[in-house]
Amino acid sequence: MPVESSAGRPAPLEYTVVAMTTTNLLAGWVGMLGGVLAGAIAGLFFHRDDWLGGYGSHRRRLVRLGHISFFGLGFLNLLFALTAAPLRLAGTAVAIASPALLAGAATMPACCYLAAWRKPLRHLFPIPVLAVLTGVLAILWGGAR
Repeated sequence: MPVESSAGRPAPLEYTVVAMTTTNLLAGWVGMLGGVLAGAIAGLFFHRDDWLGGYGSHRRRLVRLGHISFFGLGFLNLLFALTAAPLRLAGTAVAIASPALLAGAATMPACCYLAAWRKPLRHLFPIPVLAVLTGVLAILWGGAR
């Protein structure tokens, strides 16, 4: 049951947690949409054996990783949004985990496609990796308290 203020509205901290996890819930579904659209676009060309240098090429592997990262990080955001309340996550844990998971969901597919386009851009991968790691650690820290 949400904590209510004297005005009958959710208390500020509770409201913040609900608003943040709702954002992750929506981001999860946006990730699902991104995965479907990325797969549909790439699927138009998969029948060509030489597309992006062939099945095992660096570029094609990164395009596949970008496609699946939409789904994977979308699911991670959905999982966070749906388990924050049962884990009794609040305050700092949610304030860290929510934006970190959102950042990971936005930057991982972008890094995959950028690195497929220009190989030196692979050095951007620590950004989404550290974002997701931070989010997961915040959830574990908050859930263990």
